[in-house]
Amino acid sequence: MKSLALAAGLAFALGFAASVHAQGAAPNDAQIAGIVVAANQVDIDAGRLAESQGHSNDVKTFGRQMVTDHTAVNKQATELVTKLKVKPEDSDTAQALRKGGADNVANLKTLKGAAFDKAYVDHEVAYHQQVIDALDKTLIPNAKNAELKGLLEKSRPAFVAHLEHAKKVQGELKQ
Repeated sequence: MKSLALAAGLAFALGFAASVHAQGAAPNDAQIAGIVVAANQVDIDAGRLAESQGHSNDVKTFGRQMVTDHTAVNKQATELVTKLKVKPEDSDTAQALRKGGADNVANLKTLKGAAFDKAYVDHEVAYHQQVIDALDKTLIPNAKNAELKGLLEKSRPAFVAHLEHAKKVQGELKQ
C-alpha cells in the first residue's frame, strides 16, 4: 500500500508539471532542466537500490539499466546547460520529485525479496508513464531552446523503452 502512495506522490509531482502549463505558468528552460535532472536522479537512486536489494535477476538488471541510462541523460543535460550557460532552476515540481524519490527509496529499504521487487517494478511502471506524460504535455512543448527541446525529444524513446521493459518485468513477477 505504501508503494502505491509513493507512486501517486511522484505522479502528482509530474502531473503538477503538466497542470502548471494548463494554468498559464509554463516552466522556463532553467526549470525544465531542473525537473529533468531531478526526475533522472529519482530513478538513479531507486535503480541503485534495486541493483543491491533486488531479489530477482530481472529486477537487478533493470535497476542497473536505470542507473546507466538515467546517468547518461543527466550527463547530457548537464553538458548542455553548461554549454548554454543555463543553471538548472529549482521548482516546486523538482522539489516534489526529489521528496517523492526519497520517500520511495525509504519505503523500498523496508522491503525484502518478492515484496521489494513488486514495489520497485510497480513504481517504475507508474513513474515512467508519468515522465512520458510530462515530456509530452509540458516539458517538450515549453522548451524554448532548440537544443534543450532536442535533448528531451531524443530522450523520450528511452523512457518509452524503460516503460515497456518495466511492464515486461512486472508481468514476469506475477507469474
